[in-house]
Amino acid sequence: MKKILLAGESWTIHSIHQKGFDSFTTTTYETGTKWFKKAVEDKGYELVHVPNHLVQYNFPETEEELEQFDVVILSDIGSNTFLLPDTTFSEGQKSVNKMGVIKKYVRNGGNLLMVGGYISFSGIDGKSRYESSPLREVLPVYCLGKDDRVEIPEGTVPNISEHEIFKGIPKDWPYFFGYNKTRKKENAEVIATINDDPFIVIGDYGNGKTAAFTSDMAPHWGSENFVNWDYYSVLWDNLFQYLDK
Repeated sequence: MKKILLAGESWTIHSIHQKGFDSFTTTTYETGTKWFKKAVEDKGYELVHVPNHLVQYNFPETEEELEQFDVVILSDIGSNTFLLPDTTFSEGQKSVNKMGVIKKYVRNGGNLLMVGGYISFSGIDGKSRYESSPLREVLPVYCLGKDDRVEIPEGTVPNISEHEIFKGIPKDWPYFFGYNKTRKKENAEVIATINDDPFIVIGDYGNGKTAAFTSDMAPHWGSENFVNWDYYSVLWDNLFQYLDK
């Protein structure tokens, strides 16, 4: 059984409820993985999910640990989450640069996919900062180094080219509500566009393969039409098979 490692795609919401003079707070923890988890497990993959707040503890620290996974996915997780563990940020001690480990993993034959979101690529207010991270050389696209969100509340449908990744998938796709704007690298291939911007991009780094999916695997950018699409699982399966062949 092939193994997929997904890092990110989780968040905490802290709310203030103000009722006249009085107020109270509530905190909730959420993930956006349920559609993706079902899709990949239905196709026979084992999915290991490391939420954002557990990356500093549970994300592999060595290339040997990463090599057990056929594809590593980063989704809605910023570079700071990898670069600023408590060991360094709070305690002033050296720690492993886990993005450097990912870079070596791909260079030596591993596979990396970045999926879009508010904290992917450069992200909202430019906070994700992958353009200045060790992965800037690995990704098949250039991150813009500024707020890269393109919001499309009316929805937009991507333009799909002929490629083996889309085998068995019709060209009439569901709509999306937004994406991260990027620029493709010279040696990369754009196989789908959205508003003439890169939507799905594939490339190589060293002996490994890389891909960028610049919209979301889950709502809100990934519409309910997308996550409930009959071909949702087929798309991810095809993409993983391409990366790991």
